[in-house]
Amino acid sequence: MQKWSIPDFRSKPVIGLSFGFNPKYSELNDYRLRKRKEYEDLIRRVRWNVSVWVKYAQWEESQKDFGRARSVWERALEVDYRNHTLWLKYAEMEMKKKFINHAQNVWDGAKSLLPRIDQLWYKYIHMEEVLGNVAGARQIFESTSRWKAYIKYAKFEMKNGEIARSRSIYETAVEKLADDEDAEMLFVAFAEFEERCKETEQARCIYKFALDHIPKGRAEDLYRRFVQFEKQYGDREGRGCHKESVGIKERVRQVYERINHALYEEVDAEDVERTREVYRECLKLIPHKKFTFSKIWLLAAQFEIRQLNQKGARQILGNAIGMAPKDKTFKRYIEIELQLGNVDRCRTLYERYLEWSPENCYAWSKYAELEISLCETERARKIFELAVEQPSLDMPELLWKAYIDFEISEGEFENTRELYVKLLSRTKHLKVWISYAKFEASAIQEVSDEGMSQEQLELYQLDQRRRCIERARSVFESAVNYYRKSSPELKEERAMLLEEWLEVERSFGELGDVSSVQRKLPKKLKKKRPLETEDGPAGFEEYID
Repeated sequence: MQKWSIPDFRSKPVIGLSFGFNPKYSELNDYRLRKRKEYEDLIRRVRWNVSVWVKYAQWEESQKDFGRARSVWERALEVDYRNHTLWLKYAEMEMKKKFINHAQNVWDGAKSLLPRIDQLWYKYIHMEEVLGNVAGARQIFESTSRWKAYIKYAKFEMKNGEIARSRSIYETAVEKLADDEDAEMLFVAFAEFEERCKETEQARCIYKFALDHIPKGRAEDLYRRFVQFEKQYGDREGRGCHKESVGIKERVRQVYERINHALYEEVDAEDVERTREVYRECLKLIPHKKFTFSKIWLLAAQFEIRQLNQKGARQILGNAIGMAPKDKTFKRYIEIELQLGNVDRCRTLYERYLEWSPENCYAWSKYAELEISLCETERARKIFELAVEQPSLDMPELLWKAYIDFEISEGEFENTRELYVKLLSRTKHLKVWISYAKFEASAIQEVSDEGMSQEQLELYQLDQRRRCIERARSVFESAVNYYRKSSPELKEERAMLLEEWLEVERSFGELGDVSSVQRKLPKKLKKKRPLETEDGPAGFEEYID
């Protein structure tokens, strides 16, 4: 599977260029050469110093040489891609200069390499929201699974009047993240959402479930908010429910006390049988049909693994996915079997995982990855085929990308084209058009050079290059026609598409046709429209189209 890669635009001194006798240009060029040499010398000495890279890139930006500025940012990221400040400043440069496609590429790279840095996700989402790209913002929200992002996503949908979507997001978040340490804030946000929607009984149920689910030590704020809620909306029935909730909470507290007991028996007392018995009693205590804790199942299974009792660990994990299946349990069980080299067991587990959660793109992708790692190409292809045919998927864009990357890595260009055509029949998103065109621009089929002279080989490669260029242009033309005829209101998308096409034509060098694309580029026009007020027409206002 292809990884996000940083293009190789090495910053090189511009030498040997002649523009006639122009003393001012010569002085400017000398200054730039000297400055670049200073920065390059400094980088050789302190390559690890991020501030030097930032200054270098910003200087290139000040010279309006954005290609070189990008080169510097990308070289810096090769040195330290984990530094999220570099990603932020790089993307800010692209946004500031209104290079939207470049900015999107930077954000995509950042969130794929640093998925746990919330700030990167929020900045990307904010950019798409400012651009009015609600579908794009929604797609980014759906790519992350952390509780803060879910809350922001739900609020985003609420702001757009999508109450049902907002509720669905909260429900998904609770299902996936109920065991997280910070789940308390997720439950509070969900309950407050229902309260704003005048669904007080729904809010009460959420509070009750959360108090049953979260240990006392982490639920202080949740309990305080529930008390306030009951003071405002409670009645005798509500207070009775609250007493029942407190009773269940006591049961949950007992579970956590038994976990501590188990750890004591294993670590301090070193009593294996007693530890095993405590875990058994702990698992019996939980009403799994109402709620469960994947953490406890995993702790019990890991204890058996430490005792080299594989059969016991499998039995515990098998019971877990049978009685109370959860993502964490499936993932850990598969990970254990993979470490033990039990490939057939992993396949069986993935099949059960997908029976339970057929919309889970992570599970589909990981299952295909397993087969790819085993060089089972046809198996992997069948898994991808089944996956993309599912009626509902939680992150379809990631699954399609993985499938397309797989076919490209196998050199199956015809299969890749069919996939792009199939994908475009489902979505006409700008990124899909651009990705398809760029694929065609680089889809040169390798050929054995045995029996070919150097001249024949060069002619063959030139012919292949021209074919690629024509196919890429055909995709761009289809995309432009779609935006012009079927979606004329999407002017920004068509403008961004043409800018991308222009960049691709430039990359073709002598074979490129830059001028033909430049003629298609949109022009900003100053127009007037009537200005209406409460008192009637009030003249005209100018606007840019």
